[in-house]
Amino acid sequence: MTTDRPDFRMSRPEFIALIAMMFATIAFSTDAMLPALPQITADLSQDTPERVPLILTAFVFGLGLGTFVTGPLADAFGRKNIVYGGAFLYILGTTIAWASQSLEIMLAARVLQGLGAAGPRVVSLAIIRDLFSGRQMARIMSFVMMIFVIVPAFAPALGAVIIRFSDWRGIFISFVVFAAMSAVWMWLRLPETLPKDKRRPLQLPLLWLATKEIFGNRMVCVSITVQTLALSILFSVLMLVQPIYDQVYDRGESFPFWFGVIALVSGSSSLLNALLVVRLGMLRIVTLALGAQIILSAIMLALGLGSLPEPFGFYFFALWQASLFFQAGLVMGNLNALAMEPLGHIAGMAASVIGATSTVMAAVIASPIGLVFSGTIAPLVASVLILAGIGFALMIYLGRILRRDDSWLADPAE
Repeated sequence: MTTDRPDFRMSRPEFIALIAMMFATIAFSTDAMLPALPQITADLSQDTPERVPLILTAFVFGLGLGTFVTGPLADAFGRKNIVYGGAFLYILGTTIAWASQSLEIMLAARVLQGLGAAGPRVVSLAIIRDLFSGRQMARIMSFVMMIFVIVPAFAPALGAVIIRFSDWRGIFISFVVFAAMSAVWMWLRLPETLPKDKRRPLQLPLLWLATKEIFGNRMVCVSITVQTLALSILFSVLMLVQPIYDQVYDRGESFPFWFGVIALVSGSSSLLNALLVVRLGMLRIVTLALGAQIILSAIMLALGLGSLPEPFGFYFFALWQASLFFQAGLVMGNLNALAMEPLGHIAGMAASVIGATSTVMAAVIASPIGLVFSGTIAPLVASVLILAGIGFALMIYLGRILRRDDSWLADPAE
């Protein structure tokens, strides 16, 4: 890895693998739970099965809460200390969930688990910003996102295998092993990336000034907004893709197979972005990806693919689903890099605010989209078209701002 620090022993591939493993904690903690929901319903919530999906949202809720505070803590106490603390909370919450005998205890444990998972989520971004900037930062994020996209492809199948040889509690044991491995790996191989002389005291006035700086930067605000829209698209699809497979196309049993194949194929988008971002720039790639999604979604609506005879309607929908996952690989890392670029001196705080704001707002936008599902794909496709259109317009606006503003380093984005 390119650094002048003599204490760095990690190669760039090892660094990318470690950061990707930390970041993948989130996807593993949610997607691996999907096959376990029927068993958990039978064991803990037979009378109120509709409450069981709260196991997923409880984790996201804890993740959102934790994201607000882990960045400032990482700026004040160092990156690795916060990862260790997050791993402790995550393992504690996982252990309580493993031993839970009621759904209420399970939900509380999942919130605690989400709080702990916020540590590696935020700190991994801050560590990348500590060591890289500009297009090199975007390239590293692209490789990390490529591995991150692969995890959801295998997580449901891995969860199903664990259940086959144990039960739903065995999944929580795998969570403990996963978190412990990443924490030990970091302890052994990665030195602290934020020296003590560069840390910011945990003081409310300083936090307020940092927040004002983040939201006072037009490029950062636009990047966060577009990231929110892109996450809204991804969350909406994840909420509705299984019901669409089951109710619209009658392919509920084969859903894990198709989901995994599409996720694996779409993972190549992050590799493509890593190869192109240095040449084309972050802003241009995001704009082109959103523009392409507008065209594809408009074609979907025009053709009325939900009413096409089988199997053509399903195949076209699967291709469109793949395009959405492919788009996520092209835009998410670049939008993170754009937002983080001018905030290297407050990278931890910036990672917290960016991650928490985009995640919470995306959940707010995606929730009503999921509620309007009525047995057709039209509401989802129309929502994606609108969200992509707004994001595309904002990226055009951002490009004009940067071309007029010579004070910003245009080279990393352009």
